[in-house]
Amino acid sequence: MKYACLLRAINVGGNRRVEMQRLKKVFEAYGATNVVTYINSGNVVFESAKAPSSVDVQQMLKDEFGFDIPVLLLSAKQIRDIAEAVPKEWQNDREQAKSDVLYLFSDADKPEIVKQIGYRPEFETVLYVPGALLSHVKRANQGRSCLLKLMGTPLYKQMTIRNVNTARKLAELCAE
Repeated sequence: MKYACLLRAINVGGNRRVEMQRLKKVFEAYGATNVVTYINSGNVVFESAKAPSSVDVQQMLKDEFGFDIPVLLLSAKQIRDIAEAVPKEWQNDREQAKSDVLYLFSDADKPEIVKQIGYRPEFETVLYVPGALLSHVKRANQGRSCLLKLMGTPLYKQMTIRNVNTARKLAELCAE
């Protein structure tokens, strides 16, 4: 079966460095097959005969890299379902709009999270789907987005964010 592992808070500002080629080798040593990493933000798509354990993966990564790395393990179907829920017209570009997928860890994965993040419907659109929040804001309103106020909060640590381009690419890599 195919899975995606999303690593949280790596390779940010030169800290918590995780080289993608080394990451791939760690997953292969763990027994994963057809391992593919995508961009430097910590996205791994792989196949495994048995369902991986996030506890085991976190320990494996700590042993290799020397620090704790929160991971979110999702099935290929979950990754595809989330990406398919993103409205087709939502794009992530430098001029017009910023569109993100906030993949949720289990403690935060509930519809009420939309209210908890301080969603401001006059400036942005935020949709809940099981496993994620989908966020869209015009670049002109980006400074008013609830995501800016969310950074650094305990709730922020319960999610890992990818732009919609990355979310769509992960869904493509997870196609069976």
